Amino acid sequence: MSTALLPVELPEWSWQRPEVRAALTRRDVAGIFRAAQQYSGASQARLAAAVGMTQGRVNEVINGRREVSRLDVFERIADGLTMPDHARHLLGLASSRTHRSGGQAFDLAAFPEVVRVYASQAATATEIQRQARSAASVDILAVRGLGLIGLNDSLLRTCLTRDDTRVTVRVLLLDPRAPAVAVRAAEIGESVESLAGGIAYTEARLRELSDVCGISVHWYRHLPTWRIIRLDSVLYVSVFHAGWEGHESAIYKVMETPHGPLYRGFRRMYDAMVEDSDRVV
Repeated sequence: MSTALLPVELPEWSWQRPEVRAALTRRDVAGIFRAAQQYSGASQARLAAAVGMTQGRVNEVINGRREVSRLDVFERIADGLTMPDHARHLLGLASSRTHRSGGQAFDLAAFPEVVRVYASQAATATEIQRQARSAASVDILAVRGLGLIGLNDSLLRTCLTRDDTRVTVRVLLLDPRAPAVAVRAAEIGESVESLAGGIAYTEARLRELSDVCGISVHWYRHLPTWRIIRLDSVLYVSVFHAGWEGHESAIYKVMETPHGPLYRGFRRMYDAMVEDSDRVV
């Protein structure tokens, strides 16, 4: 089959760019087409074939001489650009039949803010690091946080010590003096001393970052359940459970949307935990 007859595919992350999300929300087809060219490398002719337009019509849209208003045309554009469900929702369209990840189908029509599900942290590490390098605000909820930010080769440490801008970071760690440490240590088959020592070590390492980013570190006291990484308006949420470390859990990627409850709920919970915690850095 000729490539010109196939849908245009953009990288999944490109649909989360602020300017792309803004264009979708405004139904700015010119902006959507420009993003499709930028992130897929498609020519106007290639776009035209994918969305069922003539090249001349695509050129007119991109240059502001014609607007798109018909629903069926928006549907053709969404299909032709292989638009994921969360992007379709911003454009005012219903979900496609299924959202697929790793060969397994997830019906996310009722939860447009959940845009992807990963099997573990390893599956999303590259994406998280890329977003962290440009994030202005970061929240972390962990138990000891060694794999997230406490070690030189941890997931986020080098991403938050960049030279271009000063990032604001809040970190919630389990209080090493809390009774919950013993419970969590038993769940993962580790000694209380080892777990508490790991938390204290992360705290010491985070003090080293105070000169390069606006960091605050807080201790909470209850048994850990949720593990959260927030990078501006994107949350990566996993769970601590008996026998599970947070990085081994499935990870839900949650985007801030106009009416979505999950993002708001986790932000509200996090802010309340900060208010109820002891700040140590």
